[in-house]
This record gives sequence, C-alpha cells and structure tokens, in this order.
Amino acid sequence: MRTNASDRRTQRTRQLLSEALLALLAERPYDAITVQAIIERANVGRSTFYAHYQDKEDLLVSEFERVLDMLLQPISRAGHDSALSTHELFRHVQSHYPLYKALLWGKGIESLFKKGQAYLSRNFEERLAALLPEDRQPAVPISMLSIFLAGALLALLKWWLDSKMPYSPERMDAVFQQLAQPSVEAALGTTI
Repeated sequence: MRTNASDRRTQRTRQLLSEALLALLAERPYDAITVQAIIERANVGRSTFYAHYQDKEDLLVSEFERVLDMLLQPISRAGHDSALSTHELFRHVQSHYPLYKALLWGKGIESLFKKGQAYLSRNFEERLAALLPEDRQPAVPISMLSIFLAGALLALLKWWLDSKMPYSPERMDAVFQQLAQPSVEAALGTTI
C-alpha cells in the first residue's frame, strides 16, 4: 500500500513540476526560467525538485521525451502500410497547440530538436524498411532517408506552429506527402 501512495505522490509531483515549466514556457523564454520560478509555480520545495530532477534542463528533457511519445502515437497507429502518414500527427499537434508552441519557444530548444529528429528518424526507418522488398537495395541508405524525412517534418511542424497554423492538418499532411513521396520513391526504387 505504501509503495502505491509513494508512486502516486511521485507522479503528482512530477506532473506539478512539468505543468509549472510548461506554463512558464508559455510566458517567457526558456533561458529566463529559473528553478526557483518553477518550484514557486508548482508550489513544491527546492529539495523536492532536486529529488526528482538534476536541474531545469533535466526537467525539460524529461517533458520533451513525454511529448515525443505523445507525438509518435498518431504515427504508430497509422501502421507500417503508410510509412509517410502524418495526418494524425498534424491533428494531434493542432489539438495540443499551446503545449507544442511552449516547447518551441526560447533558446535551448535546439538540443531538443536533435532528440526529436533522432526519435522520428527511427520511426521512419522502421516503416521504410518494411516497405522495401527484401531483394532490393535502396539507392539511398534508409537511415539517411529517414533523417531527411524527420528533419523535413520537424521543419514543417515548426513553421506551421510559428505561423499560427494557417492550414488544416489535412493540408499540412498533403504538403508533406507531396514533398516527401517523390524522394522516398526515388530512394527506394518503388511506388508507395
């Protein structure tokens, strides 16, 4: 019984700290946020913060990893038969606009983009490998193609958020498909 209560307390504390960071990110750049501001917003003590995280960067990276998991769920649900499907991803980002906008604002976010690109790249690589016939070698290594696609997708997502989402998720998916599909087909030597 004690372990469950402790686990719930840990989850609640982490949630409070995460929500405090995201709220502060919506108000000011990351560099202007201090651990003191986070703990004041979360209404937790300094020792409690450091019991869970090394510093504000650790909290940010932890939150970003959680967001990346949320971000990839729509892609994963699409299945391996649609390697470039991003419609659900754009819908998800649209429905969580304040969260993603907060994560994109401020300096220090560039390292998170690298992590996001690696995460998305692995996902694309699995999907593309499933499309490639076993007896065929791609013209471009799948790992390179996956990095290209992940970078392009992140650039489109960032532009879309920065521009306050002027197009629907469906339109953004169509644009990504139009830009990415010829590259994928040329690299794999097959129609997708």
